[in-house]
Amino acid sequence: MSLNKEHQQQLLNVAKSSIQHGLQTGRPLTINLADFPTALTEHRATFVTLQKNHQLRGCIGMLEAVRPLVEDIAENAFLAAFKDPRFMPLTEDEFGELEIHLSILTPAEAVSFTSEQDLITRLQPGIDGLILEEGRKRGTFLPSVWEQLPEPEEFLQHLKQKAGLAPNYWSKNIKIYRYRTEMIG
Repeated sequence: MSLNKEHQQQLLNVAKSSIQHGLQTGRPLTINLADFPTALTEHRATFVTLQKNHQLRGCIGMLEAVRPLVEDIAENAFLAAFKDPRFMPLTEDEFGELEIHLSILTPAEAVSFTSEQDLITRLQPGIDGLILEEGRKRGTFLPSVWEQLPEPEEFLQHLKQKAGLAPNYWSKNIKIYRYRTEMIG
């Protein structure tokens, strides 16, 4: 389901407002669902990615839809700015330099494959977001990661590392799920 330009702009405004609210209060913006159209109150999974000077500055999201879209954006924008463990909390000085990117995910679907090589041939660079699961280990890459890792084999190796596995690790127990994203911003 694609959102129209007005809805996309509303979500970007919510993300920005939630970060501003966080700078002032230390909490995410509270959302009143009655203020938003139905398209923005459906349960959807999202990621909010923050960049400063085209460099990652925070990225937080959910793989499952657990709350209304507009609430998920407000919460994840706040978390990306202030709670991403890879970065110090965002400062007031950095706020004006932020680029905010929203990813709205489709529900994940299992990918069937017979081997690692078979899986690699089934990947769709630039389109697929992937979730890799092996026991208790789990990692995901949004479709935008293909920009840095355009080769399917390399993409998969890095995803294994993100999940806490060796890049050359393989097991018949690995599960792969794919999703797509609608990018905003």
